[in-house]
Amino acid sequence: MAWDFETDPQYQELLDWADKFVTEQVEPLDLAWPHKQFTPLEGSRREAIDPLKAQVREKGLWATHLGPELGGQGHGQLKLALLNEILGRSQWAPIVFGCQAPDTGNAEIIAHYGTEEQKKKYLHPLLEGELFSCYSMTEPHAGADPTLFTTSAVRDGDDWVINGWKFFSSNAATASFLIVMVVTNPEVSAYQGMSMFLVPTDTPGVKIVRNVGLYGEPDNEGSHALIHYDNVRVPAEALLGGEGQAFVIAQTRLGGGRIHHAMRTIGLAQKALDMMCERALSRETQGSRLSDKQFVQGYIADSYAQLLQFRLMVLYTAWEIDKYNDYKKVRKDIAAVKVAMPTVLHDIAWRAMQIHGALGVTNEMPFLGMVTGAAVMGLADGPTEVHKTTVARQVLRDYQPTTDTWPTEWIPRKREAAKAKFAEYLEAEVGNL
Repeated sequence: MAWDFETDPQYQELLDWADKFVTEQVEPLDLAWPHKQFTPLEGSRREAIDPLKAQVREKGLWATHLGPELGGQGHGQLKLALLNEILGRSQWAPIVFGCQAPDTGNAEIIAHYGTEEQKKKYLHPLLEGELFSCYSMTEPHAGADPTLFTTSAVRDGDDWVINGWKFFSSNAATASFLIVMVVTNPEVSAYQGMSMFLVPTDTPGVKIVRNVGLYGEPDNEGSHALIHYDNVRVPAEALLGGEGQAFVIAQTRLGGGRIHHAMRTIGLAQKALDMMCERALSRETQGSRLSDKQFVQGYIADSYAQLLQFRLMVLYTAWEIDKYNDYKKVRKDIAAVKVAMPTVLHDIAWRAMQIHGALGVTNEMPFLGMVTGAAVMGLADGPTEVHKTTVARQVLRDYQPTTDTWPTEWIPRKREAAKAKFAEYLEAEVGNL
């Protein structure tokens, strides 16, 4: 039997250290410098955070998703899952551990498809945590359908000229460069006619029209940019992975990104459950503690079961990725994880918010931020509905339709077959009556 639900002792020691380190040293950064995690470090922030990064490096936990040749440990997805569920509790933790999105995915595709010059210019500083990047893919009119993209790049001598609009380009305002997905050959299918370019954000013609915020954030202070690419000229060397390779590159990036989002969501949902249980044990109403109320007990039980199911699902999918080393082979389960993720976070955060009463809906508690985050997770890297259809199609591949009028499990026919199978025994029983 190969089933095993234990972590090897050496790695568990590192996880225990990370757990304590995040609680004591990193989570306070969320309150000292909220929403500044993607702003390049300078001044007092650098003085405070560089020593924390150094401690992570000393423990061998810096950018562990990367191979040793890129300065990481080459940890597989299962180990990453166990670490990321700790990091998911804090906005700053992925930065301190060198594994923040979208930079992890961007680094992965540059490592896979970039030239040596591109790696030197973009990848190495990205891995050192000295700059940030942006994945500029979605377009305002196209939603989740990249085959409708119209942003294009046209060859002009030794250069390419990019024109069009991109929406929800996260972290563009503080990024040093953008990875832009564009149409380079409109005469063929989008799957063969789209390419990616590495574009420095200070390139003439890159115009951030506004930085869209999530609900409740101040106008133009959000982190999701609407960008107009207005005759943006880049050299031929800016092409990433070859002309027409955008869809292949995107799947390399998005497959890992989706499972990493889920890993961190486990930690955030666990934090909500922890706060729910503390509140239930701490408050009294109508003569008894909240934890004695059956409705509250139901909230806690449902949340625990939901989180445990999701955690096992994510760990199993991570194990599959390690086993097969092929995102396509695990596509069904990655999509299923993506489907389950926003509901799990929403439900647990909402219940925790309810148990906190009026305090729960204020900006003095994090629950509405979690609920909004769940809504974002239902849309990021493809909406839930798209992933549901992916799961369904993949599941149906393992089945065949019946050619008969009646279903395979139609009881009358199966009953007759059973009687025929055991006829001699049934006849003997009748004869003994």
